[in-house]
Amino acid sequence: MSPTFEELTVGQEIGTRSIDVTRQDLVKYAGASGDFNPIHWNESFATSVELPGVIAHGMFTMGAAVQLVSDWAGDPAAVVDYQTRFTKPVLVTDTTGTDQAGAVIDVTGVVGALDDDARTARIDLTVVAAGQKVLMKSQAVVKVS
Repeated sequence: MSPTFEELTVGQEIGTRSIDVTRQDLVKYAGASGDFNPIHWNESFATSVELPGVIAHGMFTMGAAVQLVSDWAGDPAAVVDYQTRFTKPVLVTDTTGTDQAGAVIDVTGVVGALDDDARTARIDLTVVAAGQKVLMKSQAVVKVS
């Protein structure tokens, strides 16, 4: 059920989510986005350009994080603005042939501000992988009924 504006308060948590990421997810995302940069799937290439290993696409991470907000809102179109800063890459280890994730992205959303006139809520996201914030100032503005 979609939230109503009147039931929201600044500081209220909207939810949390842990997102398992595998190298297969990155290959699928590459196909969907057209971003076939080998840093997102080829270990030897990624390390040759001084990365610690294969990293998730920034836009994959950004999109995975905001899914918490669109699910909470009940309608992806309710998200009228979304911005973030990329701070750390999400390292995705090779777990081929296992059921394990190569990385886990943890997302928490909190109501950061309310605009009475526009009836919008700014949702502040905390996005962490391997104990480090990977997105900073990650904020979505949601039109609320």
